[in-house]
Amino acid sequence: MPEDTEPTPAPVVPAPSGPVDYAKLHDQVIDAIRQVYDPEIPVNVYDLGLIYGVQVNEDLTVDIKMTLTSPACPEAQNLPPMVEMEIRAVEGIKGAAVEIVWEPPWDMSLMSEAARLQLGMDY
Repeated sequence: MPEDTEPTPAPVVPAPSGPVDYAKLHDQVIDAIRQVYDPEIPVNVYDLGLIYGVQVNEDLTVDIKMTLTSPACPEAQNLPPMVEMEIRAVEGIKGAAVEIVWEPPWDMSLMSEAARLQLGMDY
């Protein structure tokens, strides 16, 4: 590059028009998470109770606290990236990070009523 030319500036991405509806984005993120199923249990990871926290941040990134059914879960390497991928696909979301946590330990009481019904569990 000749010394007398300046580098081309990066394109400016316009800010979203109007206020961001964080509640709506939160619901859309949860809907996206519900697209990820545990391959060993025919229930999505949200209704299975594996998602402990969903935080949509002001910078339009999402932080997820997630657990697994056990530390020895054979899907430990697959489920978190799948959750992250689905979240990143939500229109308006700029990034996602999934943190695996082990407290409190997962147990069947964390499953939604819909998940218990789907698995034929009555309690």
